[in-house]
Amino acid sequence: MASVELQHVDKIFDGGVKVVADFNLNIHDREFIVLVGPSGCGKSTTLRMIAGLEDVSAGTISIGGRVVNEVPPKDRDIAMVFQSYALYPHMSVYENMAFGLSLRKTPKAQIDSAVRSAAAKLGIERLLDRKPKQLSGGQRQRVALGRAIVRDPKCFLFDEPLSNLDAKLRVETRAEIKRLHLELGSTTVYVTHDQEEAMTLGDRVVVMKDGVIQQCASALEIYHHPVNRFVAGFLGSPPMNFLDGRLAMDGDHLVFDEGSAQLPVPDWARSDLLAHVGQEVVLGVRPEALSDGPRARFETGDNVLPTTVKLVQPLGDRMHVYLATERHPQVVAHLEAFAGLEPEQALPLYFDPRRVHFFEQGEAGRALVRPPAIEGIPARRAS
Repeated sequence: MASVELQHVDKIFDGGVKVVADFNLNIHDREFIVLVGPSGCGKSTTLRMIAGLEDVSAGTISIGGRVVNEVPPKDRDIAMVFQSYALYPHMSVYENMAFGLSLRKTPKAQIDSAVRSAAAKLGIERLLDRKPKQLSGGQRQRVALGRAIVRDPKCFLFDEPLSNLDAKLRVETRAEIKRLHLELGSTTVYVTHDQEEAMTLGDRVVVMKDGVIQQCASALEIYHHPVNRFVAGFLGSPPMNFLDGRLAMDGDHLVFDEGSAQLPVPDWARSDLLAHVGQEVVLGVRPEALSDGPRARFETGDNVLPTTVKLVQPLGDRMHVYLATERHPQVVAHLEAFAGLEPEQALPLYFDPRRVHFFEQGEAGRALVRPPAIEGIPARRAS
C-alpha cells in the first residue's frame, strides 16, 4: 500500500468554473479517508483526479511518493469501485474479477488463486459462474469489490459505491467494506454524500463545501467540535439545531437572549464570549443534548426555553420531538420515549450546558468556543 498526497490542487472546468480550490491533504499509508459533502461540493471530482480520470488544473498529486499528474490511470496502481458497479454483462463473475489481471498478462494460476481468494473473503464463491444479470444489487457490488481486491493495488478508491442499495443492504455492505479494509490493510479514499457512512467508515473525515475543505479530523472530533456552522449542520441526523439570538449581560451573568427566554452561558464559555456581548450570534445544540427535564442526564438549572410540541415521532425506546419557540418554528429533541406528549402541548426544553455551541452568524459562521471534553469526546483538535 502507499500514502496519497494532494498539494494545492485546483480543478477548473471550461468556462472558468473552479470546482476544487487549493485542496491539501496527506492520506497516510493504510488510512481510510472519507470525503463527504453535499452534491456539487467537488468530492467526486477530487477522487477522479486521484484516479487520473480528470486532469489537475493546478497543484500535484502523489501516490507512494511519485507525482502522478501525467501518469495515465492504468499505470497509477489504483483500483476504483463505482456507484454503477461497471460490470461486463457478457462475462461471468469469475471473468469480471479476472479481467484486469488478464490485461496485465498475469499467469493463469496466479489469476485463479487471486480470484478465488477474493471470492472467499466476500462470500461469493458460489456465484463465480453466474452473469451479472443473475445477481442482486448487493451481489453485484461484492463482485465489483472483488475485482478491485484481486488487483492488490496501492490505493482503493470508492465513488459512492452504496448509493444503489437499499437501506438494510447499505448497512451490511458498509460493515463489509470496513472489515475488508482492516483485513487488507489498504489505503482507501471513499466518497459519499451520506454523513452516516462517513462517520462509521472513516479514520478521518474530510468535510467539503464549494470545492474547499472545511474540516478534516476524526468523525467524533468533527461531530463534537465542528469548526463552523456548516460542518455542525451537515453531520448528524437529525442535524444540529440553530437558534439566533444575542449575547447580553444580566447583572454579572452572561446570557444568550433567544427572544422568548434567556439561557445562561456556561462558565467554560464565558471568557471567550465576553468580547461578543451585544452581538447577534447563533447557539447550536444537538437533539440528544436536549431534555424535557425529569429524564435529563445532566444538571438542568436555568438552561430552559419554553416550547410548544408540534410533532412526535416514536422510535421505540427513543423519540424525535419537533417543537417551536416564539422565535424559532422548529427545534428537534431526541428524547427517551415517554407517554402523554400531544401537539400544541407546552413543554419546557432543557439544554445540556456542556454541549452547547456558539457560532458567528451566516451559513459558514465560525465556532466561537470549543465545548469541553466529556464522556470520551476528544480533548484535542485532530490534525
